[in-house]
Amino acid sequence: MDAVLEARDCVLFSTADWDEPYWTNKQHTASVLAARGWRILYVESVGFRSPKVGSGRDWSRLWRRLWRGVRSLLVGPPRRAANIWVLSPLMVPAKHHWPLVRSLNQALLRWSVTRFVKAHRFADPVIWTYHPYMLSAIENLHRGPLVYHCVDDIAAIPGIDVSAFNTAQNALLLCCDAVFTTAISLKQQCLPYNPNTHYFGNVVDAEHFSQAMDAGPLPADLSEIPAPRLVYHGVLSDFKIDLPLILKTAQARPAWHWIIIGEEREGQRSELLVQLSQLPNVHLLGYRSYQSLPEYLRGMNVGVLPTLLNDYTRSMFPMKFYEYLAAGLPVVSTPLDFAKEPRAGLEVAGDVEAFITAVEKQLRRGRLTADETLVAVGDNTWERRLDKMLEITFRTSDGTDGNAERHGCVARSAEVRT
Repeated sequence: MDAVLEARDCVLFSTADWDEPYWTNKQHTASVLAARGWRILYVESVGFRSPKVGSGRDWSRLWRRLWRGVRSLLVGPPRRAANIWVLSPLMVPAKHHWPLVRSLNQALLRWSVTRFVKAHRFADPVIWTYHPYMLSAIENLHRGPLVYHCVDDIAAIPGIDVSAFNTAQNALLLCCDAVFTTAISLKQQCLPYNPNTHYFGNVVDAEHFSQAMDAGPLPADLSEIPAPRLVYHGVLSDFKIDLPLILKTAQARPAWHWIIIGEEREGQRSELLVQLSQLPNVHLLGYRSYQSLPEYLRGMNVGVLPTLLNDYTRSMFPMKFYEYLAAGLPVVSTPLDFAKEPRAGLEVAGDVEAFITAVEKQLRRGRLTADETLVAVGDNTWERRLDKMLEITFRTSDGTDGNAERHGCVARSAEVRT
């Protein structure tokens, strides 16, 4: 247990840029570890698909990433928070499937990571990754345990080379000391390649979101909107959100006011969102900061998860679920895999009629009490979850220097990649 409490160095390979407005597992994990005294090199997304030819936003994002990559190459990764440095990898942004491009990108990533680790004297860093395209970047690194935190079915994202991704993921799984997934279906994918695979659903910063349980004023733009109020917050992606379900429910119950907090994903322009914005009981508030979310959730009656069901989303465990609960909100969700088991404060509905019935039931039961919130959230907090994950990781690695075996694993995994 001492290894769990000891501050370590860590290289964290993310699928999200550090400064994205909507934080996910990656930024939260880095922040909690850094608050414990860990030193973190946060490696931003390496990109999984080529930019769309006609997407100005895609190319604009890639040019920004290219500039940050050049800056990181020249002056080194900047420190963006206490104990956290952010590396923007300099990479060729297209033709990832070409062997020459793939080899060049991996060489650039390996050089950047190795240079930083040596310059900052990282000692046997823990490798914590959210994707498999980093194995060759650590093959010469004297390191500690390797952890794969599998939080999304990346292979199901449109534009991903499924065969290449699955091959790379299987190679990674063979090398890991521990694997953690946020869905049972993801565990089933990983378990055949790594027996030390564990299912842990998503968690919440309970202290932050429980501020919504405290008495206080509502934001001015919310106080003018009548109750009952149904809330959704997050990226407004027509690939992830069942916009037709929201539209039909809003039209069927004009007395219910939908509060939608967030912006459209990059490259999207949804006509359904335009239609929603024209309804008098749908209020698109735009982006609101993470810090201000409890103030908004204080004035809500039901938290909704109207997730569109597809191969990618079905295995999702939305972070919003426990955020809603911690804020005292009962929840209505479409039938994602995580909702198949009974959960306190949750109603599940798969079509418009059932969704309306579920919302009506949650409105009748009202907001959760402080005691009900504590029970519903339980141990599903960042601090407790990370303690469990670290205990499993260091118990597996046994606190010994397994670098010779681990380097051999990287070499063996190359056989899987070819």
